[in-house]
Amino acid sequence: MGDFSRHQQIPDRILALNRLKMWVDASLHRAFDALDEDRGRAPDVAAELALLLSVGEQHARRVLDLSTVLVHRLPETLAAMESGVVDSYRASKVASATAWLNDEQAREVDSTVAPKLGGKNPHQVRRVASYWALKADPEGAALRADHCRAERSVQLLPGEDGMSTLLADLPAEVASSVYARIDRMARTLRGTNESRTLDQLRADVFAELLLGSNASGSGAKADVHVYVDLATLAGLNDDPAQLAGYGPIPAGVARQIAHQPSSTWRRIVTDPLTGAPVDVGRQRYRPPAVTDEFVRVRDRECRFPSCHRPAHCGDNDHHIPWSRRGPTGQANLINLCRRHHRLKDRPGWTYRLHPDTGVVTVTTPSGYTYTSNPEPLHDPPSARNSPNATDDKPK
Repeated sequence: MGDFSRHQQIPDRILALNRLKMWVDASLHRAFDALDEDRGRAPDVAAELALLLSVGEQHARRVLDLSTVLVHRLPETLAAMESGVVDSYRASKVASATAWLNDEQAREVDSTVAPKLGGKNPHQVRRVASYWALKADPEGAALRADHCRAERSVQLLPGEDGMSTLLADLPAEVASSVYARIDRMARTLRGTNESRTLDQLRADVFAELLLGSNASGSGAKADVHVYVDLATLAGLNDDPAQLAGYGPIPAGVARQIAHQPSSTWRRIVTDPLTGAPVDVGRQRYRPPAVTDEFVRVRDRECRFPSCHRPAHCGDNDHHIPWSRRGPTGQANLINLCRRHHRLKDRPGWTYRLHPDTGVVTVTTPSGYTYTSNPEPLHDPPSARNSPNATDDKPK
Protein backbone atom coordinates (compact mmCIF):
# COMPACT_ATOMS: atom_id res chain seq x y z
CA MET A 1 0.00 0.00 0.00
CA GLY A 2 2.86 2.32 0.86
CA ASP A 3 4.57 1.79 -2.50
CA PHE A 4 1.32 2.46 -4.37
CA SER A 5 0.78 5.67 -2.41
CA ARG A 6 4.31 6.83 -3.24
CA HIS A 7 3.88 6.00 -6.92
CA GLN A 8 0.62 7.99 -6.88
CA GLN A 9 2.26 11.00 -5.22
CA ILE A 10 4.94 11.36 -7.90
CA PRO A 11 2.49 11.94 -10.81
CA ASP A 12 0.45 14.25 -8.57
CA ARG A 13 3.56 16.30 -7.85
CA ILE A 14 4.42 16.48 -11.55
CA LEU A 15 0.92 17.78 -12.34
CA ALA A 16 1.08 20.38 -9.56
CA LEU A 17 4.49 21.64 -10.66
CA ASN A 18 3.36 21.76 -14.28
CA ARG A 19 0.33 23.89 -13.35
CA LEU A 20 2.65 26.23 -11.46
CA LYS A 21 4.92 26.43 -14.51
CA MET A 22 1.96 27.39 -16.72
CA TRP A 23 1.07 30.22 -14.35
CA VAL A 24 4.69 31.42 -14.35
CA ASP A 25 4.83 31.28 -18.16
CA ALA A 26 1.61 33.32 -18.40
CA SER A 27 3.05 35.92 -16.01
CA LEU A 28 6.21 36.07 -18.12
CA HIS A 29 4.18 36.67 -21.28
CA ARG A 30 2.44 39.60 -19.61
CA ALA A 31 5.80 40.96 -18.47
CA PHE A 32 7.34 40.54 -21.94
CA ASP A 33 4.45 42.44 -23.52
CA ALA A 34 4.73 45.15 -20.86
CA LEU A 35 8.44 45.55 -21.67
CA ASP A 36 7.69 45.73 -25.39
CA GLU A 37 4.97 48.33 -24.82
CA ASP A 38 7.17 50.35 -22.44
CA ARG A 39 9.85 50.54 -25.16
CA GLY A 40 7.30 51.65 -27.76
CA ARG A 41 7.55 48.23 -29.49
CA ALA A 42 10.86 49.30 -31.00
CA PRO A 43 12.71 46.72 -33.15
CA ASP A 44 15.61 46.56 -30.69
CA VAL A 45 13.47 45.26 -27.81
CA ALA A 46 14.20 41.72 -28.97
CA ALA A 47 17.93 42.37 -28.65
CA GLU A 48 17.43 43.65 -25.11
CA LEU A 49 15.32 40.64 -24.13
CA ALA A 50 17.85 38.27 -25.71
CA LEU A 51 20.58 39.69 -23.47
CA LEU A 52 18.29 39.63 -20.44
CA LEU A 53 17.44 35.94 -20.89
CA SER A 54 20.71 34.77 -22.50
CA VAL A 55 18.88 33.50 -25.58
CA GLY A 56 19.18 34.11 -29.31
CA GLU A 57 17.67 37.26 -30.74
CA GLN A 58 15.37 35.37 -33.10
CA HIS A 59 14.04 33.34 -30.16
CA ALA A 60 13.46 36.54 -28.20
CA ARG A 61 11.56 38.00 -31.16
CA ARG A 62 9.30 34.95 -31.32
CA VAL A 63 8.64 35.19 -27.56
CA LEU A 64 7.72 38.88 -27.84
CA ASP A 65 5.42 38.25 -30.80
CA LEU A 66 3.63 35.41 -28.99
CA SER A 67 3.27 37.56 -25.87
CA THR A 68 1.67 40.38 -27.86
CA VAL A 69 -0.77 37.97 -29.50
CA LEU A 70 -1.75 36.34 -26.20
CA VAL A 71 -2.27 39.61 -24.36
CA HIS A 72 -4.14 41.49 -27.10
CA ARG A 73 -5.71 38.89 -29.42
CA LEU A 74 -6.08 35.74 -27.28
CA PRO A 75 -6.81 36.90 -23.72
CA GLU A 76 -8.93 33.82 -22.92
CA THR A 77 -6.11 31.47 -23.90
CA LEU A 78 -3.74 33.50 -21.72
CA ALA A 79 -6.23 33.22 -18.85
CA ALA A 80 -6.27 29.44 -19.39
CA MET A 81 -2.49 29.48 -18.96
CA GLU A 82 -2.83 31.39 -15.71
CA SER A 83 -5.35 28.79 -14.52
CA GLY A 84 -2.90 25.96 -15.20
CA VAL A 85 -4.91 24.55 -18.11
CA VAL A 86 -2.56 25.10 -21.06
CA ASP A 87 1.17 25.76 -21.41
CA SER A 88 2.99 28.24 -23.63
CA TYR A 89 3.68 25.74 -26.40
CA ARG A 90 0.05 24.71 -26.75
CA ALA A 91 -1.00 28.36 -26.56
CA SER A 92 1.34 29.02 -29.48
CA LYS A 93 -0.71 26.52 -31.53
CA VAL A 94 -3.80 28.66 -31.01
CA ALA A 95 -1.77 31.72 -32.00
CA SER A 96 -0.48 30.16 -35.22
CA ALA A 97 -3.90 28.77 -36.19
CA THR A 98 -5.50 32.22 -35.84
CA ALA A 99 -2.60 34.32 -37.16
CA TRP A 100 -4.33 35.04 -40.49
CA LEU A 101 -7.58 36.28 -38.88
CA ASN A 102 -8.25 39.90 -38.01
CA ASP A 103 -8.31 40.89 -34.33
CA GLU A 104 -12.07 40.60 -33.94
CA GLN A 105 -12.19 37.17 -35.54
CA ALA A 106 -9.21 35.99 -33.48
CA ARG A 107 -10.87 37.04 -30.23
CA GLU A 108 -14.10 35.30 -31.31
CA VAL A 109 -12.21 32.06 -31.92
CA ASP A 110 -10.29 32.56 -28.67
CA SER A 111 -13.49 32.73 -26.62
CA THR A 112 -14.78 29.56 -28.29
CA VAL A 113 -11.56 27.54 -28.12
CA ALA A 114 -10.20 28.44 -24.67
CA PRO A 115 -12.76 26.35 -22.71
CA LYS A 116 -11.85 23.33 -24.88
CA LEU A 117 -8.08 23.28 -24.25
CA GLY A 118 -7.96 21.26 -21.03
CA GLY A 119 -6.30 17.87 -21.43
CA LYS A 120 -5.44 18.33 -25.10
CA ASN A 121 -1.98 17.82 -26.55
CA PRO A 122 -0.45 20.33 -29.01
CA HIS A 123 -1.73 18.47 -32.08
CA GLN A 124 -5.27 18.41 -30.72
CA VAL A 125 -5.07 22.10 -29.78
CA ARG A 126 -3.99 22.96 -33.32
CA ARG A 127 -6.91 20.97 -34.74
CA VAL A 128 -9.52 22.62 -32.53
CA ALA A 129 -8.16 26.11 -33.16
CA SER A 130 -7.83 25.51 -36.92
CA TYR A 131 -11.39 24.21 -37.17
CA TRP A 132 -12.92 27.28 -35.53
CA ALA A 133 -10.59 29.62 -37.44
CA LEU A 134 -11.85 28.10 -40.70
CA LYS A 135 -15.42 28.55 -39.47
CA ALA A 136 -14.74 32.21 -38.59
CA ASP A 137 -13.52 33.18 -42.08
CA PRO A 138 -14.13 30.48 -44.73
CA GLU A 139 -13.47 32.86 -47.64
CA GLY A 140 -10.15 33.96 -46.18
CA ALA A 141 -9.26 30.33 -45.52
CA ALA A 142 -9.86 29.44 -49.16
CA LEU A 143 -7.65 32.30 -50.38
CA ARG A 144 -4.94 31.35 -47.89
CA ALA A 145 -5.08 27.70 -48.97
CA ASP A 146 -4.73 28.69 -52.63
CA HIS A 147 -1.75 30.90 -51.79
CA CYS A 148 -0.02 28.21 -49.72
CA ARG A 149 -0.57 25.58 -52.41
CA ALA A 150 0.98 27.90 -54.96
CA GLU A 151 4.05 28.11 -52.71
CA ARG A 152 4.63 24.32 -52.60
CA SER A 153 8.29 23.39 -52.79
CA VAL A 154 11.00 20.81 -52.18
CA GLN A 155 14.11 21.67 -50.18
CA LEU A 156 17.34 19.83 -49.42
CA LEU A 157 18.65 20.53 -45.90
CA PRO A 158 22.23 19.31 -45.32
CA GLY A 159 22.64 17.49 -42.00
CA GLU A 160 25.38 15.87 -39.97
CA ASP A 161 27.16 12.50 -40.15
CA GLY A 162 26.54 12.04 -43.85
CA MET A 163 22.78 12.61 -43.65
CA SER A 164 20.46 15.18 -45.20
CA THR A 165 16.77 15.97 -44.96
CA LEU A 166 14.58 16.17 -48.07
CA LEU A 167 11.67 18.43 -47.19
CA ALA A 168 8.57 18.54 -49.42
CA ASP A 169 5.94 21.17 -48.65
CA LEU A 170 2.84 19.71 -50.30
CA PRO A 171 -0.96 19.99 -50.12
CA ALA A 172 -2.15 17.98 -47.13
CA GLU A 173 -4.06 15.36 -49.12
CA VAL A 174 -1.12 14.81 -51.47
CA ALA A 175 1.35 14.43 -48.60
CA SER A 176 -1.01 12.03 -46.81
CA SER A 177 -1.40 9.93 -49.95
CA VAL A 178 2.37 9.84 -50.54
CA TYR A 179 3.06 8.75 -46.96
CA ALA A 180 0.27 6.15 -47.01
CA ARG A 181 1.66 4.59 -50.19
CA ILE A 182 5.23 4.52 -48.84
CA ASP A 183 4.01 3.01 -45.57
CA ARG A 184 1.97 0.33 -47.35
CA MET A 185 4.85 -0.65 -49.60
CA ALA A 186 7.30 -0.72 -46.68
CA ARG A 187 5.04 -3.04 -44.70
CA THR A 188 4.89 -5.52 -47.57
CA LEU A 189 8.69 -5.88 -47.35
CA ARG A 190 8.70 -6.87 -43.70
CA GLY A 191 9.42 -10.54 -43.11
CA THR A 192 11.47 -13.02 -41.15
CA ASN A 193 14.58 -12.32 -43.24
CA GLU A 194 14.24 -8.53 -43.22
CA SER A 195 16.66 -6.82 -40.80
CA ARG A 196 15.62 -3.24 -41.56
CA THR A 197 13.25 -1.40 -39.22
CA LEU A 198 9.97 -0.05 -40.54
CA ASP A 199 11.38 3.50 -40.52
CA GLN A 200 14.40 2.33 -42.53
CA LEU A 201 12.12 0.54 -44.98
CA ARG A 202 10.02 3.66 -45.47
CA ALA A 203 13.13 5.72 -46.15
CA ASP A 204 14.48 3.15 -48.61
CA VAL A 205 11.14 2.80 -50.41
CA PHE A 206 10.88 6.59 -50.66
CA ALA A 207 14.33 6.88 -52.21
CA GLU A 208 13.85 3.95 -54.58
CA LEU A 209 10.54 5.29 -55.83
CA LEU A 210 12.06 8.70 -56.59
CA LEU A 211 15.11 7.17 -58.25
CA GLY A 212 12.97 5.05 -60.55
CA SER A 213 12.88 1.60 -58.97
CA ASN A 214 9.92 0.03 -57.19
CA ALA A 215 11.00 -1.51 -53.90
CA SER A 216 7.97 -3.76 -53.47
CA GLY A 217 7.05 -4.40 -57.06
CA SER A 218 3.61 -2.94 -56.39
CA GLY A 219 2.31 0.40 -57.53
CA ALA A 220 -0.93 0.13 -55.59
CA LYS A 221 -2.56 3.46 -54.95
CA ALA A 222 -3.06 4.43 -51.31
CA ASP A 223 -6.35 5.71 -49.94
CA VAL A 224 -6.79 9.14 -48.38
CA HIS A 225 -10.01 9.68 -46.44
CA VAL A 226 -11.68 13.11 -46.53
CA TYR A 227 -14.86 13.63 -44.51
CA VAL A 228 -17.20 16.35 -45.81
CA ASP A 229 -20.95 16.75 -45.36
CA LEU A 230 -23.24 16.78 -48.37
CA ALA A 231 -24.25 20.44 -48.00
CA THR A 232 -20.61 21.53 -48.04
CA LEU A 233 -19.85 19.23 -50.96
CA ALA A 234 -22.74 20.80 -52.87
CA GLY A 235 -21.49 24.31 -52.08
CA LEU A 236 -24.47 25.20 -49.88
CA ASN A 237 -22.18 26.04 -46.96
CA ASP A 238 -18.46 26.27 -46.23
CA ASP A 239 -18.07 24.16 -43.10
CA PRO A 240 -14.52 22.79 -42.72
CA ALA A 241 -13.94 19.20 -43.82
CA GLN A 242 -11.67 16.69 -42.07
CA LEU A 243 -8.66 14.94 -43.58
CA ALA A 244 -7.92 11.78 -41.58
CA GLY A 245 -4.56 11.98 -39.85
CA TYR A 246 -4.26 15.72 -40.52
CA GLY A 247 -7.29 17.64 -39.28
CA PRO A 248 -9.54 20.43 -40.60
CA ILE A 249 -9.18 21.63 -44.20
CA PRO A 250 -11.12 24.43 -45.96
CA ALA A 251 -14.36 23.48 -47.69
CA GLY A 252 -13.02 24.59 -51.06
CA VAL A 253 -10.04 22.26 -50.76
CA ALA A 254 -12.36 19.36 -49.88
CA ARG A 255 -14.53 20.06 -52.93
CA GLN A 256 -11.42 20.25 -55.11
CA ILE A 257 -10.27 16.84 -53.84
CA ALA A 258 -13.75 15.33 -54.21
CA HIS A 259 -14.13 16.41 -57.84
CA GLN A 260 -10.76 15.12 -59.03
CA PRO A 261 -11.19 12.46 -61.75
CA SER A 262 -9.39 9.86 -59.64
CA SER A 263 -11.53 10.42 -56.51
CA THR A 264 -14.22 8.00 -55.39
CA TRP A 265 -17.18 8.86 -53.17
CA ARG A 266 -18.68 6.64 -50.50
CA ARG A 267 -22.11 7.19 -48.96
CA ILE A 268 -22.12 7.32 -45.16
CA VAL A 269 -25.46 7.51 -43.35
CA THR A 270 -25.28 9.50 -40.11
CA ASP A 271 -27.60 10.08 -37.21
CA PRO A 272 -29.18 13.52 -37.92
CA LEU A 273 -29.16 14.44 -34.22
CA THR A 274 -25.63 13.43 -33.24
CA GLY A 275 -23.70 13.27 -36.53
CA ALA A 276 -22.42 9.77 -35.66
CA PRO A 277 -22.16 7.31 -38.59
CA VAL A 278 -24.72 4.49 -38.58
CA ASP A 279 -24.08 2.87 -41.97
CA VAL A 280 -21.54 2.80 -44.79
CA GLY A 281 -22.86 2.35 -48.29
CA ARG A 282 -21.29 -0.77 -49.78
CA GLN A 283 -22.50 -3.42 -52.22
CA ARG A 284 -21.54 -7.07 -52.80
CA TYR A 285 -19.21 -7.30 -49.81
CA ARG A 286 -19.46 -10.08 -47.24
CA PRO A 287 -20.44 -8.84 -43.75
CA PRO A 288 -16.96 -9.07 -42.11
CA ALA A 289 -15.53 -6.78 -44.82
CA VAL A 290 -18.40 -4.34 -44.39
CA THR A 291 -17.89 -4.37 -40.61
CA ASP A 292 -14.16 -3.75 -41.00
CA GLU A 293 -14.79 -0.83 -43.34
CA PHE A 294 -17.52 0.62 -41.12
CA VAL A 295 -15.25 0.62 -38.05
CA ARG A 296 -12.48 2.39 -39.97
CA VAL A 297 -14.91 5.02 -41.28
CA ARG A 298 -16.58 5.44 -37.89
CA ASP A 299 -13.37 5.78 -35.88
CA ARG A 300 -11.54 7.78 -38.54
CA GLU A 301 -8.28 7.62 -36.53
CA CYS A 302 -6.63 5.53 -33.81
CA ARG A 303 -8.92 5.62 -30.78
CA PHE A 304 -6.08 5.95 -28.25
CA PRO A 305 -6.44 9.39 -26.62
CA SER A 306 -4.32 11.98 -28.44
CA CYS A 307 -3.30 9.65 -31.32
CA HIS A 308 -4.23 10.72 -34.85
CA ARG A 309 -2.87 7.94 -37.05
CA PRO A 310 -5.47 7.35 -39.80
CA ALA A 311 -7.73 4.35 -39.20
CA HIS A 312 -7.00 2.87 -42.62
CA CYS A 313 -3.38 2.38 -41.45
CA GLY A 314 -4.32 0.75 -38.13
CA ASP A 315 -5.78 -2.47 -36.71
CA ASN A 316 -9.43 -3.17 -35.90
CA ASP A 317 -9.09 -4.69 -32.44
CA HIS A 318 -11.56 -6.87 -30.55
CA HIS A 319 -12.17 -5.08 -27.24
CA ILE A 320 -13.31 -8.38 -25.72
CA PRO A 321 -10.72 -10.74 -27.25
CA TRP A 322 -11.82 -13.26 -29.85
CA SER A 323 -10.27 -15.95 -27.65
CA ARG A 324 -12.77 -15.01 -24.92
CA ARG A 325 -15.67 -15.21 -27.38
CA GLY A 326 -15.67 -11.51 -28.12
CA PRO A 327 -17.99 -10.90 -31.10
CA THR A 328 -16.76 -9.51 -34.40
CA GLY A 329 -19.28 -6.68 -34.44
CA GLN A 330 -19.24 -2.91 -34.54
CA ALA A 331 -19.93 -2.61 -30.80
CA ASN A 332 -16.86 -4.72 -29.93
CA LEU A 333 -14.36 -3.31 -32.43
CA ILE A 334 -12.17 -0.23 -32.12
CA ASN A 335 -9.39 0.95 -34.39
CA LEU A 336 -5.91 1.24 -32.86
CA CYS A 337 -2.59 1.97 -34.53
CA ARG A 338 -0.06 -0.85 -34.17
CA ARG A 339 1.84 0.89 -31.37
CA HIS A 340 -1.20 1.51 -29.18
CA HIS A 341 -2.61 -1.91 -30.04
CA ARG A 342 0.51 -3.46 -28.51
CA LEU A 343 0.50 -1.05 -25.57
CA LYS A 344 -2.90 -2.44 -24.57
CA ASP A 345 -1.22 -5.68 -23.46
CA ARG A 346 1.50 -4.02 -21.39
CA PRO A 347 1.28 -4.43 -17.59
CA GLY A 348 -0.76 -1.74 -15.86
CA TRP A 349 -2.57 -0.50 -18.98
CA THR A 350 -6.34 -0.94 -19.20
CA TYR A 351 -8.56 -0.11 -22.16
CA ARG A 352 -12.32 0.00 -21.70
CA LEU A 353 -14.85 0.42 -24.48
CA HIS A 354 -18.30 1.72 -23.53
CA PRO A 355 -20.47 0.09 -26.24
CA ASP A 356 -23.47 2.33 -25.65
CA THR A 357 -21.54 5.55 -26.33
CA GLY A 358 -18.43 4.36 -28.19
CA VAL A 359 -16.22 6.14 -25.64
CA VAL A 360 -12.83 4.53 -25.00
CA THR A 361 -11.32 4.96 -21.54
CA VAL A 362 -7.61 4.28 -21.08
CA THR A 363 -6.16 3.81 -17.59
CA THR A 364 -2.38 4.22 -17.18
CA PRO A 365 -0.13 2.31 -14.75
CA SER A 366 -0.25 5.38 -12.46
CA GLY A 367 -4.02 5.09 -12.19
CA TYR A 368 -4.95 8.11 -14.33
CA THR A 369 -7.74 7.78 -16.87
CA TYR A 370 -8.09 9.43 -20.27
CA THR A 371 -11.00 9.26 -22.67
CA SER A 372 -11.36 9.21 -26.43
CA ASN A 373 -14.78 10.26 -27.72
CA PRO A 374 -15.89 9.20 -31.22
CA GLU A 375 -16.23 12.22 -33.46
CA PRO A 376 -19.45 12.86 -35.39
CA LEU A 377 -19.07 13.23 -39.13
CA HIS A 378 -20.98 16.51 -39.06
CA ASP A 379 -22.13 19.01 -36.47
CA PRO A 380 -25.42 18.12 -34.76
CA PRO A 381 -28.16 20.69 -35.42
CA SER A 382 -27.71 22.40 -32.05
CA ALA A 383 -24.07 23.18 -32.83
CA ARG A 384 -24.50 24.50 -36.36
CA ASN A 385 -24.07 28.20 -37.04
CA SER A 386 -23.18 28.80 -33.39
CA PRO A 387 -19.66 30.20 -32.85
CA ASN A 388 -19.98 29.69 -29.09
CA ALA A 389 -21.23 26.11 -29.18
CA THR A 390 -19.55 23.74 -26.78
CA ASP A 391 -19.21 20.98 -29.35
CA ASP A 392 -15.68 19.63 -29.39
CA LYS A 393 -15.66 18.21 -32.87
CA PRO A 394 -11.99 18.26 -33.94
CA LYS A 395 -9.67 16.32 -31.65
